[in-house]
Amino acid sequence: MRLFCKFMLKILGWKAVGGVAPDPKIIIIGIPHTSAWDFVISWLFYTSIGGHTSTLVKKEFFFWPVGYFLRKMGGVPIDRSKGANVVRQTIQLFNEMDHIHLALTPEGTRERTKNWKAGFHTIATMADVPVYLGSFDWGKKEITIGNKFELTGDAKEDIKRMKAFYREKGVVGKHPEKFTTED
Repeated sequence: MRLFCKFMLKILGWKAVGGVAPDPKIIIIGIPHTSAWDFVISWLFYTSIGGHTSTLVKKEFFFWPVGYFLRKMGGVPIDRSKGANVVRQTIQLFNEMDHIHLALTPEGTRERTKNWKAGFHTIATMADVPVYLGSFDWGKKEITIGNKFELTGDAKEDIKRMKAFYREKGVVGKHPEKFTTED
């Protein structure tokens, strides 16, 4: 599968930068998230470098045959119904597994938003896992998990620092008009 994914990335014109994170449990931030294709490109990337990543997907998508492929690609069914606590479910997931590299998008939508969600911060803090700043830059066609990002106790300030990082990096989404690092 690894060679197939390398081949597909090359065919699609993408360059993989870096390697698999050394930590057994991590959160990989995926920015910018402007298209469902981000999931596919990310999966091809991480598989091509020898990693296995997980992504939270609404449980409603886990029907035959879609559910089979979602699971094979690291999809983890999550209950997002009214009253369900996604953060609590995700912390439990980290506590139950020995190895998980979970990709999350704090934008929380593929639409343009200035308000990034801080759930990743709560999860990382409560589950005691590091955060890496990944990116899929459709402008340069480069994808990476990036470096470890040190969290402080202030989610709002950490998100500001993250936005500054991505702003400085100049990442471009598949649909650039749907991404902003404004505060």
